[in-house]
Amino acid sequence: MTTTLNSGSKRNVLGVLVDATDYADATERIIRAATEGRPYAVTALAVHGVMEGVADGRLGAQLNSFDLITPDGQPVRWALNLLHGAGLRDRVYGPELTLRVLGRAAEQGLPVYLYGSTQPVLDLLIPALIAKYPALKIAGSEPSKFRGVEPGEAEQIAARITGSGARIVLVGLGCPRQEKFAYAMRPYLGMPLLAVGAAFDYHAGGLRKPPAWMQRHALEWLWRLGLEPKRLWRRYLILNPKYLARLGAQKTRLWRATPVTPATDSPSTFAV
Repeated sequence: MTTTLNSGSKRNVLGVLVDATDYADATERIIRAATEGRPYAVTALAVHGVMEGVADGRLGAQLNSFDLITPDGQPVRWALNLLHGAGLRDRVYGPELTLRVLGRAAEQGLPVYLYGSTQPVLDLLIPALIAKYPALKIAGSEPSKFRGVEPGEAEQIAARITGSGARIVLVGLGCPRQEKFAYAMRPYLGMPLLAVGAAFDYHAGGLRKPPAWMQRHALEWLWRLGLEPKRLWRRYLILNPKYLARLGAQKTRLWRATPVTPATDSPSTFAV
């Protein structure tokens, strides 16, 4: 049985605090924050995201301040079950969580803002989402600038998002840029920010999803490696073994994997 999501649902996976949650629980918590107009930072972490937090203490501190981190990859779900007896039967995959949140947003009339990726991807994504959810309100969208934030720009971005009437922001900048963006922008926005990884590309039709059996058996990394070997080989062929080694060390208590204290600072630099 999945742990009921609350402040006590966070579990230590290699020093990163991941929530023991499922789709229904995560979706409900996000929608509740949207209806109440509360700042709420969310991401779905696979092995790559966890290892980024392990390697970069500043990023790890930012991740540990997130309101909700779901186990995006099967190996992260396995870690929650192995280390903490979470009993999770499935992962909470970013692209699928995105669809579930959008379905609820459409039902409840909560407008959504899309931030990130490129304009061509957004031009394909928006009609695809509206075709799937005809009642969905897309309040606005803007592509990534592919650069660092400039002085005063965070406030300008927040003003555009708030002025659009959006109640939820989907952030598709790629890991870990999207997590840094969500952390930095949370104080400016009274709504959930969801770092959704490759969801924009998947739902726009730019990336093919792996077969269900590969997803169930934690082989999505092999599928994506085959599609983008030059970009992803280091991520999967180096990080995956390191992840398993650290997981074994945490399980056997050879390594304490002490979580970094959650960040509270306001970063002056982050990608937009």
